Amino acid sequence: MDSKVCNPKVEVSSGMELNDKDYISSLNTCLKDIVKNYVVAMTEASNERLFEAYKNIFSELLILQRETYELMFRKGWYCLEKSPVQKITQKFDTLSKEYQYILQ
Repeated sequence: MDSKVCNPKVEVSSGMELNDKDYISSLNTCLKDIVKNYVVAMTEASNERLFEAYKNIFSELLILQRETYELMFRKGWYCLEKSPVQKITQKFDTLSKEYQYILQ
C-alpha cells in the first residue's frame, strides 16, 4: 500500500535556473512564516484597532497561503502521507490529555 497522497507531478526544468516549482515552494514557505508571525503580532497587539488590522491582514495572508499550497498539491509538488487510524487515535489521545492538563 502506498502511503503517499499525491497528484501526478508536473515536470519542471532542472539545473541552476529557478523553475516554477522553486518559486512557488519559496513563496509557500515565506507565507507560512508570515502567517505565524501575524499570530504573534495579534496576541501582542496593544489595542483593539491594531488587533483588528492585524487580524484582517492575517486572514488575507492565510487564504493566499492556502491557495499556494493547493496549487502545489494540484501540480504534484506537495505530497501528503497517509496515517494509520491507530496513529491518528494515539495522537488525538495525547493531545486530549495535554489539553485537559492545561485546563486544570
